[in-house]
Amino acid sequence: MPRQDPYRQFRFRVEIDGITQAGFSECTFADTTTDPIDYREGDEPPIFHKLSGLTKYGTISLKWGITDSVDLYNWRQQVIDTGAGTARKNMSIILIDEAGQDKTRWDIVKAWPSKYDPPDFSGKGNEVAIETLEIVHEGFKRVK
Repeated sequence: MPRQDPYRQFRFRVEIDGITQAGFSECTFADTTTDPIDYREGDEPPIFHKLSGLTKYGTISLKWGITDSVDLYNWRQQVIDTGAGTARKNMSIILIDEAGQDKTRWDIVKAWPSKYDPPDFSGKGNEVAIETLEIVHEGFKRVK
């Protein structure tokens, strides 16, 4: 069987319902954890059973160089103005191989931006001005 090398992390695409963004310099993806619950009935030996509790999904962080596009900022502003109820969107994070083909995909449901961080400015540097958006959601699945 031929050896399969793992994919590199630097080629990815983010799709958000109704929002077109040229590219992101960084996408910090969330983790998922399920809390264990200790359980013991009164007539059992003093040993706890481990039951599964609530599942939590971490925050996704997107970073990109500022451009004329205000779509992501407007999405955050919608949450500020009217709450997350109508601002929820489905999104996907897609890993791309070196040939430009989609290889792995995670679909994220009911996402909304909980934090926006505008760029910092300095007259001493020559770095690109970076915007950051933190997104909370209600779950994801690896579908490919």
